[in-house]
Amino acid sequence: MISEAELIKGCLEGKKDIQKQFYHRYASTMLGVCCRYFDTREEAEDALQEGFIKVFTNLGSFRNEGSLEGWIRRIIINTSLNLIRNHLKYQFHTSIEEAESQVIDDSDIVGEMSREEMLKLLQDLPPGYRLVFNFYEIEGYSHKEIADMLAISVSTSKTQLLKARKWLQKRLFLLNQEKLSAST
Repeated sequence: MISEAELIKGCLEGKKDIQKQFYHRYASTMLGVCCRYFDTREEAEDALQEGFIKVFTNLGSFRNEGSLEGWIRRIIINTSLNLIRNHLKYQFHTSIEEAESQVIDDSDIVGEMSREEMLKLLQDLPPGYRLVFNFYEIEGYSHKEIADMLAISVSTSKTQLLKARKWLQKRLFLLNQEKLSAST
């Protein structure tokens, strides 16, 4: 297996076989990242392709500070965010009063869900909710960072996260009810 340093060197030298190996090493992981941000696999694949164009274009600026995969992930996330900003009309709702917390015991259903089912559930989130949920819960950004990236207030970021959680809880509750009624 070729090392990261050799991959980078080969890509910078324009070696097509090395570029292909580089792409195949990281593409499936980064497609998973893209799928969390888009409604369809096709949109995610478009973002992945655009992201990798940026990765190859900017590979010479990678300074070996941190992991290469983390650097690629950041480019892929930024590309996805830019595509969403440019092509999708999403709406943020700011009423925190609407985002009441509801506790539902969804532990059984979550443990039985496949990776694909969980991804589909995330893809079904309304776009504004999905963005904030992904940035906060999966990528680990703070509400301040999310607010800055999306040009929204910190309060709006928090509200979107609460609404996303509530939305997911309701969907999990409904899935659990379907599972229970199917077993009786």
